[in-house]
Amino acid sequence: MDHEIVNLPSASVLAVQQHQLASRLQAPLTLAILADPVVGPDDDRLPESTERDAAGPDLPRLRHSGHEARAIADLVPETQRSLALGFAASLEAATNPDLARYRYLHFATHGVLDDRDPELSGLALSIFNPEGAALDGFLRLHDIYHLELEAELVVLSACRTALGKTIRGEGLIGLTRGFMYAGAERVLASLWQVDDRATAELMRRFYQGLLQRDLTPAAALRSAQIEMLEGDARTAWRQPYFWAAFVLQGN
Repeated sequence: MDHEIVNLPSASVLAVQQHQLASRLQAPLTLAILADPVVGPDDDRLPESTERDAAGPDLPRLRHSGHEARAIADLVPETQRSLALGFAASLEAATNPDLARYRYLHFATHGVLDDRDPELSGLALSIFNPEGAALDGFLRLHDIYHLELEAELVVLSACRTALGKTIRGEGLIGLTRGFMYAGAERVLASLWQVDDRATAELMRRFYQGLLQRDLTPAAALRSAQIEMLEGDARTAWRQPYFWAAFVLQGN
């Protein structure tokens, strides 16, 4: 914990980033958040008339991701943020060109990783609309590659989002690489299954460092992790399992 650590998927990603970021201006708005989507047919936010058999895999609701999102949003003036919760955290919202106007993008949901076929990996978003009609709610890797972002940082507050498939000569192929090719300067992602409540606390502390104390992403992550280790968080959360999964990748 004595040093700030930043990783890169491969040298080729560094070359692409240096070309993309050389003359890029700062995005005009601060933070866009997509969190707590309706990812399963048993979600209690769905109307009774919903045809639940039309849904895809039944993923559990990450209830604390909503608390996480609201706590982070409160750190930013309303005119500088976008908050998409529940049904609004949809594939349509995730692929909206307006996301290019934000410096920081935060996704708090399930990550779906396919080690064998990384192109099948993605992020789970809402699979129903408010009326109960089924939607395509999966942000696939190829969708991510086609985004046009100007984000200084994308945060994937989900499980195993930093992993992928290692391909000789190309490095690690996964969600992190996809967001970097889409224009993200850095990506904060996780190496293993993370605890919903502990992650919400870690992210709150991370964004306090980033937005209120004007720390760099690497310094804000290190500070938040040290606070979880030594601070006033729940005793169980002091164990590295609860905070060490998140790593920063980027320029």
